[in-house]
Amino acid sequence: MPSGFKTFVTGEVLTASDVNNYLMEQSICVFADATARDAAITSPEDGQFVFLTGSNTLQFYNSGWTNFIGEGDITGVTAGTGLSGGGTSGAVTLNLDANSLTSATAVSTDYVVIEDVTDNSTKKALISDIIEQGDITGVTAGDGLSGGGTSGDVTLALDINGQSSVTPTTSDELIIADVSDSNNAKKITIGDLPYADIGLVIALG
Repeated sequence: MPSGFKTFVTGEVLTASDVNNYLMEQSICVFADATARDAAITSPEDGQFVFLTGSNTLQFYNSGWTNFIGEGDITGVTAGTGLSGGGTSGAVTLNLDANSLTSATAVSTDYVVIEDVTDNSTKKALISDIIEQGDITGVTAGDGLSGGGTSGDVTLALDINGQSSVTPTTSDELIIADVSDSNNAKKITIGDLPYADIGLVIALG
């Protein structure tokens, strides 16, 4: 096992144990990859170092091979716009903090941040690209309606003034708002209306 440092004197026998403990197990051996490393070092000792040229990785053994990450010179991590957390020592964490951002009225040319599930990466997307677009090119007001349009938010309204007159019979149908069913629109024959005087119905129409 690695044995630290030893000063050899003239005439001293260099034993196999000394070579292994003071030289081989305390040198940085160079291998192409982990497969070559494991083939050569079948019984690694805690404290051994190796360098893998295929990945340019320095590793040490401590009950298992671990990548060595050298000490950097970062003295602090500050949370910027839209983030919280950070710190000046130890392991620090940054979190998204949308509440700290100012509000904005979004338009179709603005960008939002999304997680692209096709490659699990964070990207930006235009709002106009993520709003599901329909294929309606225009809304035309038909019989008994007014309004419509070919762009923006359009409105349709009931318009009976443009309709021709008719003399109703009891078998004709009317549209009513059914108060017993959340004012949903339904149809009813004139003969089923709760009025005995058909003339009153005509006058109301």
